[in-house]
Amino acid sequence: MTALEELIMKKIMFYCQYLAGMGHLVRSTEIIRSLVKDFEVCLINGGQLVPGFKFPQDSQVVYLPAVWEDGNELKPVDSSLTIEEVKESRKQKILTTLEEFQPDCIITECFPFSKHKLKFELVPMLKQARSSEQEITIICSLRDLIMTQPMSEEARTRRQQKVCKLINRYYDLVFFHGDSNLLRLEDSFPSVDNLNCEVYYTGYVAPASKDNLLPHTTKDIIGLNQSEPTIVASVGGGRHGYPLLEAVIAASPILKASLPHKIHCFAGPFMTESEFQKLQQAAAERDNVIVRRFTPRLTEYMEKADLSVSLGGYNTVMNILKTKVRSLLLPSLNEHQSDEQSIRAEKLAGSGILDLLRRDDLEPSILAEKIISSLKKEVPQNSFELNGAKATSLRLKELLHSKVTV
Repeated sequence: MTALEELIMKKIMFYCQYLAGMGHLVRSTEIIRSLVKDFEVCLINGGQLVPGFKFPQDSQVVYLPAVWEDGNELKPVDSSLTIEEVKESRKQKILTTLEEFQPDCIITECFPFSKHKLKFELVPMLKQARSSEQEITIICSLRDLIMTQPMSEEARTRRQQKVCKLINRYYDLVFFHGDSNLLRLEDSFPSVDNLNCEVYYTGYVAPASKDNLLPHTTKDIIGLNQSEPTIVASVGGGRHGYPLLEAVIAASPILKASLPHKIHCFAGPFMTESEFQKLQQAAAERDNVIVRRFTPRLTEYMEKADLSVSLGGYNTVMNILKTKVRSLLLPSLNEHQSDEQSIRAEKLAGSGILDLLRRDDLEPSILAEKIISSLKKEVPQNSFELNGAKATSLRLKELLHSKVTV
């Protein structure tokens, strides 16, 4: 960076909303962790707070009144407020932040390819940015699979037309956080040729190294310093992960008898308290199982593990690719969710990188057999591009610093 660029540090406002799990939050903060080295970053966080989750230290975080998605309905996390009250409050807070922060760049995570329920606040933000006297670069940060919900061809065409209209009206660039050797944007968005802006492939956004994490607590590293064989079972945010962890705990006596392992289960911050208590009670009868809600060091557990058993969200898959751990992966059990997890998981299973689980495999004896079989396999290898956060930062430096004028 030149002396002039250091003097004029560019500002990036990064909008992130997670409605079911916490995958969007994890990916966004991994990107921000790379951005804060060269930019002043303000994260607009619209999701439910995650106890123990650590944001990049040098970023500013603005918390909107949180919302989540129950089925297909948007709901406030604070049940004392109506959804209309929350919508108006969120919109005004975003517009105020835009006015006060005065960003050189706005990044919207996934919108307008998804999250259309949030148009009430995002379109006003985009309009205000485009009407500003300041030149603001507007970018979409996009995961590798989008618009995978079942719908008619007519509905899919209409949705793609709406996306193209919004992109072409407001956006300068789309960051596609995937590897073209596995998935391309046109695989799930055939209208890509109708976009008038650049689509930049960053590679996958895999988790940062341990050196980039904040200091841990003793609770964060339970079992990490032990030498015994380990299985890690995780379900992302946890709203839909209870059946998988229940099955793992039920299979644990079979595993202990034939192939002893310590099993670390992470239930996720959004699993209901009643489900979490049931898991803890079941684990209390199993001396080879530990159940906790959340760890910020999941990557380290997976590095140590002989096997990962998990749901199939983007960030869990990134952990698998990063650590090269043997993996059993169950695509989401959420009936309202898209086929995104299944499509990605089947692609990777076809490449021999992981093994798939189906709902019928959750019967304890079948699951135990699957786990034992997976543990006997060779450790998988892959050569996917996993430095998407760094590539995003480098492209933004090229793009924004080229606009520096004396």
